[in-house]
Amino acid sequence: MKNKIVKNLVKFIFIIGFSTAIFAQNSKVQFKDITNNSGIDFKYTIGDNSYVNILESSGSGVTVFDYNNDGFMDLYLLNGKYIEGISDKEGEMYKSYHNEFYKNNGNGTFTKVTKKTGLEGKSWGEAAVPIDLDKDGFKDLYVLNYGSNVFYHNNGDGTFTDITSKLGLQGPEKLNGFTKWSIGASFFDYNLDGRLDVLVGNFLAFDSKYISTQTPGMMPHPSEYKGQASMLYEQQKNGNFIEVTKKVGLYYPNSKCMGLTVYDYDNDGDLDIFQANDHQMNFLFKNENGKFKDVGVASGVAVNSQGKPTGSMQGTVGDYDNDGLLDIFVADLRYGAIYHNLGNGLYEDTTSSSGLEKELSGKGSWGVSFFDYDNDGDLDIVAANGTAEDLILQYPLLLENDGKGHFTNIGKESGSYFSTKRSGRGLAVWDFDNDGDMDIIISHLDKTATPSLLRNDAKNGNHWLGLTLKSKANPSALAGAKVLVTIDGKQKIFVNQFSTGYLSNSDPRIHIGLGKHKRIDKLEIFWTNGVKEVFNNIVANQYITILQEKGIIKN
Repeated sequence: MKNKIVKNLVKFIFIIGFSTAIFAQNSKVQFKDITNNSGIDFKYTIGDNSYVNILESSGSGVTVFDYNNDGFMDLYLLNGKYIEGISDKEGEMYKSYHNEFYKNNGNGTFTKVTKKTGLEGKSWGEAAVPIDLDKDGFKDLYVLNYGSNVFYHNNGDGTFTDITSKLGLQGPEKLNGFTKWSIGASFFDYNLDGRLDVLVGNFLAFDSKYISTQTPGMMPHPSEYKGQASMLYEQQKNGNFIEVTKKVGLYYPNSKCMGLTVYDYDNDGDLDIFQANDHQMNFLFKNENGKFKDVGVASGVAVNSQGKPTGSMQGTVGDYDNDGLLDIFVADLRYGAIYHNLGNGLYEDTTSSSGLEKELSGKGSWGVSFFDYDNDGDLDIVAANGTAEDLILQYPLLLENDGKGHFTNIGKESGSYFSTKRSGRGLAVWDFDNDGDMDIIISHLDKTATPSLLRNDAKNGNHWLGLTLKSKANPSALAGAKVLVTIDGKQKIFVNQFSTGYLSNSDPRIHIGLGKHKRIDKLEIFWTNGVKEVFNNIVANQYITILQEKGIIKN
């Protein structure tokens, strides 16, 4: 009898333990690759079939935005193409390749509407920035190219019109003697005059005929080329733009920009600029009454933990340790750098102590993003990886934050995509199905050359809030606006960003993971025109829009 009781007890413990393990496994967030059934049939090209130069290795960007105001995020994928004199002759078959635009149908599928919208593009596409420049309620699109840039006005009827020459935003034909190569842009009000200006990041002076003297059998290293200056365009009262780069202290003719991040790093009420540079020291331009001064070295963000400039891609901003200060994570081809904000204008490199050096070493990271993948209230990281000089595939990474600012790779247990080596480039995080958890879209430069749409199938019961900021009278107040959230006496800070990753722009809505909390006690918005607004007792699990000085206008 005694033995039977013991056996039954052991059996009961085994069943409970097994059930608990199954529950834990099922409650783990899984990402499912649904690309094949989504209607996204994009194929990336480098203009030919040989991977031999730095233009081909740069890859493509990903931009998500709601072009028709139906509440669902749509998808714009940038593409390369055959360029005579650069591409191999057999690449002529890629002459007709172009960017593609996909309308979100709201049911988990997408419809290609590129020709209808007029967004094919005629150049080698790098990045695209959505912005409602004329305040008509529809997002326009600024496309950055190897070649002339193009600004498309959203007509509000599903079509776009090229108005670049009217605005003066095409950029120079050449910089430093070679075709202008733009990699992105950030719209913000640098001089606080109430009008949106735009900083365009330019990369390097690419000479397709140059053969490396250092490594003649490989593509030349970025350090063997001259750079190209990033350029600031100031919006005038008539809506046109004039270039003011030298006037404001931003003219660095040999810089090699890979990404621009605009935010108020020193909390003085104006917007500063972090410029990630390729194999040069990064810049942190402090805004001093509309003039800029590089304080990258003094602030501690110019180089990595070994004191070396590396192939920096883009700075992504977020409070990864929940101390109320905005930190900055910089993807690069070595192991990245995470700079912890000390709150006094200085940063501390915590790449090693955060676990990121170990996880990212040797992976070659391009597109990365902070995001709360499991809605538990802290920021995790996703990284698209691949080697630059050679087409060597790498595993993508999903790095989970333990809540104390330490990261561990959990990708291989979070979906088959993370167990497959690819060569990733552009990356965006978005809630394409509006279910409250963040999904992922990644572009690739490899023989498959297809993007991957990863649906987040979270079933952990955590809560969330999605927030859109708008301002009819003063759209310049949006870029860099800060949001402070208070829950049970604890505060979290977020920033409204227009440019979020390498060649890419993520979901423009601020996504706030709340864990088991069902409401936000207090939400404070610090608009960049100096206005502060406070909202109390906001219920979780919804998307809301806050219009400056008008309150919550949509649930």
